[in-house]
Amino acid sequence: MRDYDAATAFLGEWGRFQRLVFFLLSASIIPNGFNGMSIVFLAGTPEHRCVVPRGANLSGEWRNASIPLEQRGGQEVPSRCRRYRLAALANFSALGLRPGSDVELEALEQEPCLDGWEYSRDVYRSTIVTEWNLVCANDWKGPLSTSLFFVGVLLGSFISGQLSDKFGRKNVLFATLAMQTVFSFIQVFSTSWEMFSVLFVLVGMGQISNYVAAFVLGTEILGKSIRVLFCTLGVCVFYAFGYMLLPLFAFFIRDWRMLLLALTLPGLLFIPLWWVIPESPRWLISQGRFQEAEDIIRKAAKTNGITAPDVILDPSELQDVNSEKQQTYTILDLVKTRNILTITIMSVLLWMIISVGYFGLSLDTPNLHGDVYVNCFLSAVIEVPAYIISWLLLRNLPRRYSMAAALFLGGCVLLFIQLVPSHIRALSIFLVMLGKFGITSAFSMVYVYTAELYPTVVRNMGVGASSMASRLGSILSPYFVYLGAYDRFLPYILMGSLTVLSGILTLFLPESYGMPLPDTIDQMLLVKGLEYRPPSSSTRDSKEEEENPEILKSTAF
Repeated sequence: MRDYDAATAFLGEWGRFQRLVFFLLSASIIPNGFNGMSIVFLAGTPEHRCVVPRGANLSGEWRNASIPLEQRGGQEVPSRCRRYRLAALANFSALGLRPGSDVELEALEQEPCLDGWEYSRDVYRSTIVTEWNLVCANDWKGPLSTSLFFVGVLLGSFISGQLSDKFGRKNVLFATLAMQTVFSFIQVFSTSWEMFSVLFVLVGMGQISNYVAAFVLGTEILGKSIRVLFCTLGVCVFYAFGYMLLPLFAFFIRDWRMLLLALTLPGLLFIPLWWVIPESPRWLISQGRFQEAEDIIRKAAKTNGITAPDVILDPSELQDVNSEKQQTYTILDLVKTRNILTITIMSVLLWMIISVGYFGLSLDTPNLHGDVYVNCFLSAVIEVPAYIISWLLLRNLPRRYSMAAALFLGGCVLLFIQLVPSHIRALSIFLVMLGKFGITSAFSMVYVYTAELYPTVVRNMGVGASSMASRLGSILSPYFVYLGAYDRFLPYILMGSLTVLSGILTLFLPESYGMPLPDTIDQMLLVKGLEYRPPSSSTRDSKEEEENPEILKSTAF
């Protein structure tokens, strides 16, 4: 494909065809935003307490005192999972004894919620938690549902690249969009938590496969300068836009089944795009389908109002490029030398920690002070300036210090939250959003930075291994949020500490800004300690590096 850009240069960089592809592919990412975080509202846990049956033969006074009090958030509130033993209370009520004065409540025997729970309807009308009583002894099932979605994302990451390489970017894009829509629709009719969770795995597989296919298709169709914009802003900002729509839908639709249906139906709007979005000409050429590729390029020229040359592609030349024999590399090459091993270990840790912080803060919005819908919307909005800042930093400043600054910002403010007085709620919310800003910026930058550290021959595998670590971090993130049930500040302390640690770790990585991209394993040997000593035989400016299509293609994995 070495001469493809030159062969299609007559199309220009930002014609009507490129604008159409840019915005339609970016728009296909919108459902990923609200499907990826929908569990925040689908599995919302309202305030709850044990049911005291009407036939319990209790006086009004004893019925009001039937739930023991417990300390939570510095206040005494009714227990969520325990009640006083009703048989004993019925005896006291029959004898005419009064709670508190005649009977010391603290000395009474307690029992679990044998008759179920009653839930507050102030925030949610229904969720999967209220539907299947995922509280108290079963409260681990809520976080597990979220983790299973990310397990689906992990599985989808394994297969999405191979599928699009074999069947084509466009086919996989629309097949996985359909998969995400169909299985989300079936989820609406789930009859058990188990059924819901299994379907959620399949939705996760469809979601990441759709994202990867759209990402790769965009990088292969768009020109060099627009490719950078598409990868760093187009995809990310439209994802954030979908994330912003989630709390708006959830605010007006408080029933989890109707909410899921409302989030699923927009997927049908993408059906007409099948006739608008083209297949990747690069992929078609790699499959030997030169005439189809040339037809797409000629249509693009017509859309842009440009007259195409008589001969666009030279099949013999492109076939020569495709038939070049190259050495085969395996995953073991990522640990073959001390330098690559060090970078691989640090990258894996970095991606996992950043992923825990990003998804942990996103999933924790229901536990913040204030309105859950407003907090979720703020969490989505803060991502837009984070992506813009990361794009500017990547263009103008060293990677190592930009990443470390973003991580230190995110980690330090999360650690500071525990020092904020409980009555200053706005400040604690502001700090959480500032922490989300820092971690999101780092998440956006780590793709390009990691791709620049690995040599071309193993770059895809290096970023792929790091991306797998990111998926593992997302699987763990719901349980960081779950720890908040035991100590409200514990998730922030853990996420903040790990994020600061990752910031320190970043400072030990070699600097790639303004350096030539390494192409071979031998060139990686030139990375010694904290210094990156590039080979003297090649020079490239930083702008060329940022626009290198190898980096951009790698970021999809």
